[in-house]
Formats: sequence, structure tokens, C-alpha cells
Amino acid sequence: MRIKIYTVAILSSVAFLFSCGNAVEKKENKEIKLVEAASNYQLDTTKMTGFVVYDENQTGARPAVLVVPEWWGLNDYAKMRARELAKLGYVAFAVDMYGNGQVVETPQDAMALAGPFYQNPVMAKAHFDAALLQLKGMPQVDTTKLAAIGYCFGGGMLLNIARMGEELNGIVSFHGSLLGTPADKNLLKTKLLVLHGDDDKFVTAEEVNTFKHQMDSIGANYIFKSYANATHAFTNPYSTAVGDKFKMPIAYNAAADSASWIEMKAFLSESFK
Repeated sequence: MRIKIYTVAILSSVAFLFSCGNAVEKKENKEIKLVEAASNYQLDTTKMTGFVVYDENQTGARPAVLVVPEWWGLNDYAKMRARELAKLGYVAFAVDMYGNGQVVETPQDAMALAGPFYQNPVMAKAHFDAALLQLKGMPQVDTTKLAAIGYCFGGGMLLNIARMGEELNGIVSFHGSLLGTPADKNLLKTKLLVLHGDDDKFVTAEEVNTFKHQMDSIGANYIFKSYANATHAFTNPYSTAVGDKFKMPIAYNAAADSASWIEMKAFLSESFK
């Protein structure tokens, strides 16, 4: 297992130094030493390769957050989000939902991989649970404080498995699909934060209303936030270029990205109390 270590030193003002390929950030007299590594595990005969990152300078077990990627697979964007979570003090584990470390670059290839998971939520839950089990085995993890965040495909998968009875402290969906598995008050045990773009062409206003009605009808513990002028994939800085390349109605929205991350931080902090 190859492990990478880099340090983030936090002082009163922010500066970036680069030495030997390692980034050093200074802010608030605190040093963060991120350790990141591939995490290999199996589901039946399928090899999974997750990505784990945490602050080595933080002692004791701490809350952990799984990151379920967009339909492209466990790419650099998902890993970047895991690093940002680690800087907040969490153990972050980016999930290899497809297995064998598969990452794709075209919508056609992504749909070929993602489609079966939409059609078979039980399979999606099994893949997520394999990653969750792997995460729980880490000595740095407080297994009583576990949450997950997901982007696009990942957000939709998390809402599906939450409605199937997954028990976590909280789940956050960023611009994910909303409908899928049925809402059941006897199964939904996890608090939800749903972060949605008002201009998302992949999720209709009717679907938004149906989702809210379903959640309200079972007394679900959920928060729904929407952002003006935000499309599908609004948190991903690469989405504008990808949208242009493949003629997809997706684009980055810096304001919505920042606001939704702040909402997530507050939600996780409250969920882990």
C-alpha cells in the first residue's frame, strides 16, 4: 500500500509554499499532516480500491465520512473532496462503487457503469456497505460517528440506501437524483441534507415536489436546500468544460458550491454531536 503524506500548517494569514512536491498551507497556528492511501478490499470476487485520507497529527478516534463519487467513478474530484473533509478533522473514505478502480470519461461509458446501480439498489447498497465495513476497521475511526456525502450519481445512491434502512449519523446529497427506492417511515433512520440546483435539467420540479411530499408524509428528518442559477454538477469546477465537450446541461457555480459546502459542514457538525 502506497502512502502519501503532506503537511498543511495553519497560521493567521494564508500562504502556500511548495517544497519537494508537497503543498504547505499556513493558517491559524495549526499544522495538519494529511496521510492518504489506497484501501483495498473485496466484495465477493470484485476487487475494490477506495481512497482514505486523514490528519495524522490528530490523536484518537474521530468521526468518519464516506464520499460516493459522481458517475465517472473514483476520480481526482472525489479524492479532492475527501482531502477537504480530512482537513476538517474527519477520516474521509472515497468509495470505489464500481470496483476494480474503474474511472470513465464519456457519458456513454458512465451510463453503462451507473445504469445497473439505478436498476438494482440492493447491489448499490452492498457495494456501499463493503466500503463502510472497510472504513470501520480503521483504528482512527469512531464507529459511532459515521456519515456519507455523495455527488450526482453518488447523492442519488445515498438517498436510495438511506430509504432502504442504512443507519448513519447523516447523509448529504449534492445535486443527486431524488426518486428511487420508496419512502418508508419504518426504514428511514438517517438524517438527510439535500443540496439541489434550481436549474438542474436532470431533476424536474415535479420530482422535487414528489420527493418533498414523500419525505413529509413519513415525517422524515431532512433538510432541502436549493440554489438559484445552479445546474446539475454545480459543485464540480470541471463540470463546465465537461458540459461544453459533451453538450450536457451542467456547469460549475462557485457561489452555490461554497454555500452548499458550508451547509454540509454545519450539518455534519450537528449530526456528530
